[in-house]
Amino acid sequence: MCKRLLPLLLLLLTPLSLWAWGADGHRAVGKIAEQHLSRRAKREIQKLLNTETLTMVSTWPDEVRYYPEFKETAPWHYVNTPSGLNQEQYIQQLKAQTVPNAYSAMLAQLAILKDESKPQAERVAALKYVVHLVGDVHQPLHAGHAEDKGGNDIKVKYRGKDTNLHSLWDSGLLDYQGLTYTEMATAYNSKLRGRAIRKMQAAAPEQWLWESYQASNQIYQDTPNNADVDYRYYPAHADLMQQRITEAGVRLAGMLNKAFS
Repeated sequence: MCKRLLPLLLLLLTPLSLWAWGADGHRAVGKIAEQHLSRRAKREIQKLLNTETLTMVSTWPDEVRYYPEFKETAPWHYVNTPSGLNQEQYIQQLKAQTVPNAYSAMLAQLAILKDESKPQAERVAALKYVVHLVGDVHQPLHAGHAEDKGGNDIKVKYRGKDTNLHSLWDSGLLDYQGLTYTEMATAYNSKLRGRAIRKMQAAAPEQWLWESYQASNQIYQDTPNNADVDYRYYPAHADLMQQRITEAGVRLAGMLNKAFS
């Protein structure tokens, strides 16, 4: 087999469960963010992306992570911490981690994006990572427990098929809706009001992760190992899923508006 085709084959064979929010979820985050950008941010983003959009570049970090030259980015997509932490303990652990993770990668890429002395190619890649990682840190199981690899070791049966808790929240619940990413973004964005937007954007990135960690704790309680998830699961958790995707889009816009201000 041609060595140049091997990474592509690996990408095609990789299970979707490794994609936080799935492709449609990430694109919905990008689409929502585009509705809340300042004029200046829109101009600067267009200079960097040319004909591409936040929506379409939102999946790029997942698409390239399996190529050898990007293998070091694999840990950038999640932050695993022990269970049972309070807010102060959690934020201390978050800031103290020395291994690469979504939190440190997001802040590092944001710094590159804001640095106009950096080569344009680096800033373009940094923008793509920021778009993606803001989405990742809002997926509760990407801030899950280290002891079960963010829910990957929690086995569940969903719609008659064997899967795991992490995969269920990455894509299973989104797929259940039957919406395109455009329909998702339009529906979620229509519920937003100015005060809610300002409140979402006022929270610091550490708070975003704490919210995901708290949400994951509830999800763990609701979904024990070997649970057979039935038709009642989606209605019980749909609001949380929609909330986290909406917050990710609004906060991404706020982060980019500030970066380009």
